[in-house]
Amino acid sequence: MGPLSGIKVVEFAGLGPAPFCGMMLADMGAEVLRIDRQGGGADLLGQRHDVLARGRRSVALDLKKPQGVETALRLIAGAEVLLEGFRPGVMERLGLAPEICLERNPRLVYARMTGWGQDGPLAKAAGHDINYIALSGALSAIGTPASGPVPPLNLVGDFGGGGMLMAFGIACALVEAKRSGRGQVVDAAMADGAALLTAMIYSLKGNGLWPGGRGENLLDGGAAHYGTYQCADGKWVAIGPLEPQFHALFLEKCGIDDPDFADPADRSRWPRLRAKLEALFKSRPRAEWRTLLEGSDVCFAPVLDLDEAPAHPHNRARGSFFTRDGITQPAPAPRFDRTPAVPGGPPPKPGEHTEPALADWGFTAAEIAGLKLVGAI
Repeated sequence: MGPLSGIKVVEFAGLGPAPFCGMMLADMGAEVLRIDRQGGGADLLGQRHDVLARGRRSVALDLKKPQGVETALRLIAGAEVLLEGFRPGVMERLGLAPEICLERNPRLVYARMTGWGQDGPLAKAAGHDINYIALSGALSAIGTPASGPVPPLNLVGDFGGGGMLMAFGIACALVEAKRSGRGQVVDAAMADGAALLTAMIYSLKGNGLWPGGRGENLLDGGAAHYGTYQCADGKWVAIGPLEPQFHALFLEKCGIDDPDFADPADRSRWPRLRAKLEALFKSRPRAEWRTLLEGSDVCFAPVLDLDEAPAHPHNRARGSFFTRDGITQPAPAPRFDRTPAVPGGPPPKPGEHTEPALADWGFTAAEIAGLKLVGAI
């Protein structure tokens, strides 16, 4: 039903950002067929239900056998997209290099997810989200003067700068292929993506509006009126009344009549204002602050934990989360009014659909039997 209905994707199994991209494509209606390693066992992170693997079928191939490679090439020939997340050179060693696949399927979008990119001095080095965002400058700006750089989970590199940007690249290449009739390679690097996500911060810095160090600027917790505060019950709230009218309403609702708050843009006042707001918010439990401020234009929200967020009335009304097999997980986004996205079925076990999927993708019963005979499937 989704906007990518009819698009066929061959995904080579991996971890993190590439599967997240595959999940996004599957959520949007693409038919995603995952190629797993033959003999592959449980999830490498020990999960019993990997949310990132929802919505596809799995074929297990032995890519060390020429028949396994040829099977992969036949599947690729019938797809619009190939999605892989190996280190540079791995697909080439498997006999599945871009030029080989594009010769079989000239319209193919060959999407490659790496940490550092397909070239450059660090291309072949190992790394994780924390390393990629460190090199981009993003990590240096997150945290406080006392804490040092604080990893923002693995959201900026793996998923924002990685899987999500890769999905955008695939969508762009699909549009271009429809116009030109030719596919191309999408080189999605998490280091590049993390750098791109900092565009506004570099803009502020270049315009002299990001003059401080970590935790001393407008959007990084330095400004008293853009930050988090602990309440009397130990729970937290987030405020961000940056615009003058929102700030005035915030002062009114909180009963603040203090000349110190007259100019919230005055950086010299920020430490003093923060201390006053810390004392204010600790005077009441979070529930009382929610009753007073939530839903108004003061730019307020409770800081919800992972158990609380799915139960919030707004998230429930929007259907932002759903539960399947006892696992609560985010629903597909964004929304479409004509071709709504629907999360696909539960994550497959490696090789769970090998024979029926191959049959659906054009393999005859005799060909499937021959692949079983030589151990390629």
